Amino acid sequence: MRKIIFAVFFLAAGSLILFVQLSCTQQADNKPLTQAEMVARGKYLVNSGGCSDCHTPKVYTDMGPVPDTTKLLAGYYAGEKLPWADLSMIGPGKWVMTEQNFSAWLGPWGISYAANLTPDNATGIGAMSEEMFIKTLREGKWMGVGRPLMPPMPWQGIGLLNDQDLKCMYAYLQSIKPIHNPVPQPTPPDKVAEMIAKK
Repeated sequence: MRKIIFAVFFLAAGSLILFVQLSCTQQADNKPLTQAEMVARGKYLVNSGGCSDCHTPKVYTDMGPVPDTTKLLAGYYAGEKLPWADLSMIGPGKWVMTEQNFSAWLGPWGISYAANLTPDNATGIGAMSEEMFIKTLREGKWMGVGRPLMPPMPWQGIGLLNDQDLKCMYAYLQSIKPIHNPVPQPTPPDKVAEMIAKK
């Protein structure tokens, strides 16, 4: 009988310790972050989420393309000429294409250009509020109310992040160097041929 009492006591004590530990962990997870912690978390999320894959122009090395850190998250670079493309290859069940920076994408939707995510007020997201940033990624509308975000922007997955993570991403993006780079508006399908360089 004494062994059963001890076993029940240790089981109850262990459960209490586990409950307290989980409660403390949840409280720690929900504690307000400092600005520096938000920026660090946002940098981690932006980098691990592959935002630079499309939003940062590339430098080509012997090992292939790497992000050009002098143009970090500046989007499709203004003035870049799109290469020629065989438009008969584009369409449902066929191909979508990108150019060497992975910042302009061609598909049945037309041409989409990676946005300038730097805090430049005129051409980036410097004038975008935190609330507008979150709404944009939750609803897939530019500036939260405008045109749809175009493929291949994976806003549906990013929008599933919790509010704190999206606020951290915003804090990081507002902390980087602003770059003035006016990214073109998407090109509709009927205007694609005019935008593609002649062969």
